Amino acid sequence: MAFRLKQIELTATGREIVRESTVDKPALSVGRAAENDIHLPDLAVEPRHATIALGEGGRVEVAATGSLGFGLDGGTVTEARIDAGSGAELRFGSYRVTVSREADGAVLLAVRQLDDAGAAAADLDEKRGFSLLSVLPGKRIVSWGLAALIVVAFLAVPIISNLTRSDGPGDTVVGDSSWSPGELSLVHHSLEEKCEACHVRPFESVRDKTCLGCHESAHDHASPERIARSLDGRPLGAQMLSTIGHAFGKEGPNACADCHVEHEGEQRVALPTGEFCVGCHVDLKEQLPDTRLGDASDFGLRHPQFTPAVVIDPETRLRKQVSLDAKPRENSGLAFPHKLHLDPEGGVARMAANIGRQHGYGGNGLACKDCHRPTEDGIRFLPINMERDCEACHSLAYDEVGGIFRRLHHGDVAQMVADLSVANLKQPLAPNRKRPGSYGDDGIYQFNFSAGAYRSMLIGKALSRKGICGECHTPTMNNGRPGVVPVTIVSRHMEQGWFDHKAHSQEECSSCHAAAGSTTSADLLLPGIKQCRTCHLGPEASEAKVPSGCAMCHSYHPEPFGKLAEN
Repeated sequence: MAFRLKQIELTATGREIVRESTVDKPALSVGRAAENDIHLPDLAVEPRHATIALGEGGRVEVAATGSLGFGLDGGTVTEARIDAGSGAELRFGSYRVTVSREADGAVLLAVRQLDDAGAAAADLDEKRGFSLLSVLPGKRIVSWGLAALIVVAFLAVPIISNLTRSDGPGDTVVGDSSWSPGELSLVHHSLEEKCEACHVRPFESVRDKTCLGCHESAHDHASPERIARSLDGRPLGAQMLSTIGHAFGKEGPNACADCHVEHEGEQRVALPTGEFCVGCHVDLKEQLPDTRLGDASDFGLRHPQFTPAVVIDPETRLRKQVSLDAKPRENSGLAFPHKLHLDPEGGVARMAANIGRQHGYGGNGLACKDCHRPTEDGIRFLPINMERDCEACHSLAYDEVGGIFRRLHHGDVAQMVADLSVANLKQPLAPNRKRPGSYGDDGIYQFNFSAGAYRSMLIGKALSRKGICGECHTPTMNNGRPGVVPVTIVSRHMEQGWFDHKAHSQEECSSCHAAAGSTTSADLLLPGIKQCRTCHLGPEASEAKVPSGCAMCHSYHPEPFGKLAEN
């Protein structure tokens, strides 16, 4: 028994073309692949979709070989046994295969492709009565209606609400949250429903003056004029983008919104990357020839030497930025030799050992921590205070009345002169006392404060080079009145750079500050860049103990210096 195939195709005019062939095989393959016995070029048919085989008793057995089944009498099955005498119709995608038996006993398979559009229309007509399609408006009308609804709800309503609202604190714009491209950052999250707090005018980007309304303490990175000059040499493409932005009301370049991008979600404001800083500072000298700043691109490879601001005139407290390469000297108005106070074998060390228990000094003399006390956050140090840090050794006591010591008022020369002028001393507090070496029972180092000694002080010895004041201060005469040069102890020499002492607490003070060998307060005990590079290198340096980007030490909005001398 054999299969007889009848392929029925239609021409463009609707005429049928029938091709018959006899296949003497027990089983035929059906599928989209060309090598199948029954080739059905339809994407709805798998490459090897099914097999049609002759079974026992003259039956035809059909089995799906892929993941899809086939149609049989209106249903979908994966296998079937068909009596060829009774006949059946199989469906594979858009093709119909009719199974019947010929007079000579051969099984006839008539393959015909149906008209998809016609079949779809027929199915649609059949289902239309069971759907809402017939009572709804057309798709075009629905589309235009929804578009108009979106325009009214999300465009017209917010615009009208913004134009008609008052300036009251509780009057907000209706529906403006639908315009938000994302959630605000954590620092601005309280403004989530108050778009008009920053977007003051509709269809205009956030202005710098709006930002400064809250962030009034944010200082300019540099003067706007100099920043504009440094950006004149930008590429043509960047200048064109700025021009387009200006046409749509965008400020800049160097506007607040250029760096502080909002609506990026609930997160902290990210610090600028090194590339952000290097974009201008890598060739700053070329863009601004008159700048005092050096070109910088990487802390380990290209960074200028530190330029601290040192006091050059203690009378006016004028400071000047000087490179450490020039070995600058500072005139703070104070005479203080670190070496004398830190020498473990000197007289100060012996004195500190005698009064150490009372004041918490170590047994081997003074240490940095005995005078330099950190702030509460540990970042910097408190200013030196005479009464707290110095008077334990340099006593200002000058008289005793009823067991109470009278002390000079530190920092007030006029009061000192007045106090000593009226002092009525009959005997010294500690006769024959040497300095340093012997000490009184009270444990406080003092001069031989006899009445005669005080009278001598008043005529110049107190403010002399070896006097009680002149030891540390420089005496002056202003309009015939004695005085001392003002003392300016700078707590932060490099205000354009950030340094955290707490982060370096594992290091000894002497690792960075060579105080033990300093014989004068004019020595600027600051480490140079070479010393910092022993640990800190650029952010991409694999050998660095601490990879360091620009933002580790620098802020884009630095605090302004005090009065600086022009170079």
